Amino acid sequence: MLCSVPVEHTGYQARKIVRHKAGAEQITTDSVAEETPVALVYNGISHAVMMATPLDLEEFAVGFTLTEGIVSHSSEIYEVEVSLLKNSAEVQLEISQRAFAAMKERRRALAGRTGCGVCGIESIELLDLVPRRMPEPVVRLSPSRDMIERAAASLPSHQRLMQATGGVHAAAWCNASGEVMHVFEDVGRHNGLDKLVGYLMMRRVSLDNGFVFLSSRASYELVRKAARMNIQLLATISAPTSLAIQIAELAGLRLLSFCRKDGYVDYTSLGQDSPANPR
Repeated sequence: MLCSVPVEHTGYQARKIVRHKAGAEQITTDSVAEETPVALVYNGISHAVMMATPLDLEEFAVGFTLTEGIVSHSSEIYEVEVSLLKNSAEVQLEISQRAFAAMKERRRALAGRTGCGVCGIESIELLDLVPRRMPEPVVRLSPSRDMIERAAASLPSHQRLMQATGGVHAAAWCNASGEVMHVFEDVGRHNGLDKLVGYLMMRRVSLDNGFVFLSSRASYELVRKAARMNIQLLATISAPTSLAIQIAELAGLRLLSFCRKDGYVDYTSLGQDSPANPR
């Protein structure tokens, strides 16, 4: 179904620097995370340019296409071809005519930036702030301290680019016991999640008995992407935003933040009253 041009890439570059520390200077090298414009082209029409780390771009394109609602199922993605240029990349996708017609109807023109997932949207209505309620999962996860502690403790050992550069986010798929199964990294937290989702969907991994763990805050866009994929639990290292909590409650997604080795904060189990959800 899917094909791409294989590309060897490290995800970071070595740069000569002058390090100033404790009153001393040292000429050395530093590893810097790569950030590259990636054009996503659907059925020959350029739709979005996202700033991303040029690794796992096939997974990124598939995940973006699914989490942005461009297609409703991975079966509507017929072909993916990745081309790396000198200072950019392009991903050509062939999708179903139904999905392509719907995409053109929405008239979205995304111009993504690091840490920003909705730049370029033409109107507030296109933000899709009222998600459908997710279907009841086959297996209902029950968050526990041990589960979150295990994921938080082991994630750093999987963050190869973070260890090299100190400047990327990670998105991890964890099983019900908190074991980290798959990790993808990128300069953009949204891109990392898209790469993870693309990988899971391309390999037909069931999303019923696991959760996503992110090395970032919980923003609206991250929760919205997870809800579109019926991911029942999203855990983040840093804080959530008010809109992220609102979207999670409306969709029926469990949102845990400040997930560390010694605990976490559950923002959705009590269903707190809010202007968007009055009782």
